[in-house]
Amino acid sequence: MGLFSFIKNTGAKVFGIGKTTEEEAAEVRAAAEAKELRIEEAAARNLEETIADLGLEVENLNVFIDDDMARVSGKAYNQATKEKVILVVGNTAGIATVDDQLTVEHVEPEAQFHTVVSGDTLGKIAKQYYGNAMKYPEIFEANKPMLTDPDKIYPGQVLRIPHLD
Repeated sequence: MGLFSFIKNTGAKVFGIGKTTEEEAAEVRAAAEAKELRIEEAAARNLEETIADLGLEVENLNVFIDDDMARVSGKAYNQATKEKVILVVGNTAGIATVDDQLTVEHVEPEAQFHTVVSGDTLGKIAKQYYGNAMKYPEIFEANKPMLTDPDKIYPGQVLRIPHLD
């Protein structure tokens, strides 16, 4: 449990927060009004749906957003699921801080987090953490289903770097 920092203006812009154009913002407001929700509440529900759609098992999942801070609570199946949920929420445009209130059913070692910088590749990151660039598939697998292609990472994105057995 704790606070995790992210770069507020990077990340996915598909969850109804951090929209960049007036048209996108109007679309989000209309959807929120139709459901009689504040924009933050609509964004939180969208994130909860996204987490479920990604197959991340969290019992009693609750996402609460206040300005650029998100609080996540519930019971994750394992440590990897917990960390992936934090990353899904934190790698959303408009979110700068994630307050992790998740508990874990099956405890395992925590992964490290790495913020991607310009010029990073999964191979370069693997070399930095594991001493071997060819271990990049470990990082790719640890970030599925959020990553769908090992060549598609972007500056500001935060990745899980798991411990190797």
